[in-house]
Amino acid sequence: MQVFEHASRATKGARSYQEDTALFWSGQAAPQPSSAEANGSAAVVAVLADGMGGHAGGALASRMACESFIKAYATQHGSTQDRLMESLEAANKSIADTVSTNPMLAGMGSTLVGVTFGAEGIEWVSVGDSPLMLYRRGEIALLNDDHSLAPELDRLAAMGAITEDEARRDPRRHMLRSAVTGDEIDLIDLSARPLKIEPGDYIILASDGLQTLESAEIQRIVAAYADDGAVAVANALIRAVEAIKDPHQDNATVIAVRLAPQPARETAAVETTQGGRGSDR
Repeated sequence: MQVFEHASRATKGARSYQEDTALFWSGQAAPQPSSAEANGSAAVVAVLADGMGGHAGGALASRMACESFIKAYATQHGSTQDRLMESLEAANKSIADTVSTNPMLAGMGSTLVGVTFGAEGIEWVSVGDSPLMLYRRGEIALLNDDHSLAPELDRLAAMGAITEDEARRDPRRHMLRSAVTGDEIDLIDLSARPLKIEPGDYIILASDGLQTLESAEIQRIVAAYADDGAVAVANALIRAVEAIKDPHQDNATVIAVRLAPQPARETAAVETTQGGRGSDR
């Protein structure tokens, strides 16, 4: 049976408040809040949301989105894709209902990335610019679509319409083209099929505050701490963000998930059994 080890860590950055939320659900217990402790589960749903709408609105939106997503996933049936979409719709509706009840919260919303981990691999749904990354054999890759203006600006730079430096420095770079706000969601990234997870892989969910680090630096840090486990990876990534001391640093939250290593005693038992069969031949 596959068991997934997961851990998370967060920083407020240069802000005085935290608008990110991260939750886990093991399929049995109640959702678990973000924690720097490692936890193991045979089946895990991880969800991360980066709120917007000010101190109260953003924090509330991200928490509601995550809690509604987990609750809906736990009570739905059908294919994983269907459950992910229904869970996203539930998260969006929870924000719509709250704004309808309290118009003072109009404008609040969040990004959302929800990932299921199981025997078939991982599947995900995401809205916004919170990255979902795969670390495998020393390399890191972005799995989900970025719904900010950054890809469009980079495309213009590739066409020669603007320079790469202009694309990087454009103040609109982090503006969202899609978010969970209670209205119709413009862009949704839904995985087409499960992605098989291999021993040694890490799945990293994060809010965009992690992107203070270049992709190559994220890759280097995960590689350096991969053997030490999910807690070490999550801690190291957030320490690196804090070490930059960016005066405009946004909230940053990281969730690190990997296949838990097979216990040494199980490995020894397998080797002993195999050796026994070999001596019988």
